[in-house]
Amino acid sequence: MTVDVRGRDTETDEFGAFDATDSAATPDDRAVLADALVDLFAECGTRPTPREMAERSGLPLTTVFQLIEDLETLAVAIFRTQIDRVWSHIDPLPGRDAPLDARVDALVDQRARLFEQIAPTRRIAGEVLVGSPALGKGLARSEAFLRRQVTETFEVELGVIDDPDLLAAIDYVTSYEAWEGMRRSARHTAPAASRILRVTLLSLLTAD
Repeated sequence: MTVDVRGRDTETDEFGAFDATDSAATPDDRAVLADALVDLFAECGTRPTPREMAERSGLPLTTVFQLIEDLETLAVAIFRTQIDRVWSHIDPLPGRDAPLDARVDALVDQRARLFEQIAPTRRIAGEVLVGSPALGKGLARSEAFLRRQVTETFEVELGVIDDPDLLAAIDYVTSYEAWEGMRRSARHTAPAASRILRVTLLSLLTAD
């Protein structure tokens, strides 16, 4: 049995429900700019200038200026780019019949790859889109997806261990925020952060 993360209420379906507001720029222009922005975020780690956006995307500078005036609509396009590039490629995890070690290893490996891929965009979006409804909706849906994944992957252990806070604890330690804390604040390498996450998960899931 596997946990199909691309099944019901997946990120692709949920983000697809976003409505882009009307703009003189075309949806294709927004998609092209969003694609270029995700690349620039990963390469530079900072917010690119409009000229850099124009050079990378191939769009006229005037079109870029027009598009970045509507940050909410552009945010939706960036989310969709992330879905196409990252979220839609998440593979199913081992199901409840697999050994605990195998399920923990699979989840840790998957979260490490996911968080490393989305981190540059997530960091800059958090700085630029403060208070953004689109950002809030996107984060809430991605967090719900990750929480459901944890619930399904560790269904057996969650049903056996008598601790009402266990799911919340696992949800937190496997979150993007916890990963970012290890990588940025504590300055752990990605392999070290993965090892820490694995030890933490096994400790939580094998508690008496």
